Amino acid sequence: MYLLAWIMLGLVAGFIASRIVNDTGQGLIVDILLGIVGAVVGGFLFNQFGHPGISGVNLYSLLVAIVGAVVVLWLYHAVVTRGRIV
Repeated sequence: MYLLAWIMLGLVAGFIASRIVNDTGQGLIVDILLGIVGAVVGGFLFNQFGHPGISGVNLYSLLVAIVGAVVVLWLYHAVVTRGRIV
């Protein structure tokens, strides 16, 4: 059950982050994967700054996942566009 919840959280975070970064989605699978990776990255970043990371499936965790997914998508686009950050 938790795996399904994390996939849904990753999907929502990836979808919202992709709208923030480039105004279009990358596709369902890529959005989910980047959202899940973003949740991990967001949790790590928040922990480094002294804040709690992912604390379950709630709005705070969604915010952390979105912040992480924005960072991951920004880096993803930097690599895909071969270093040219737009």
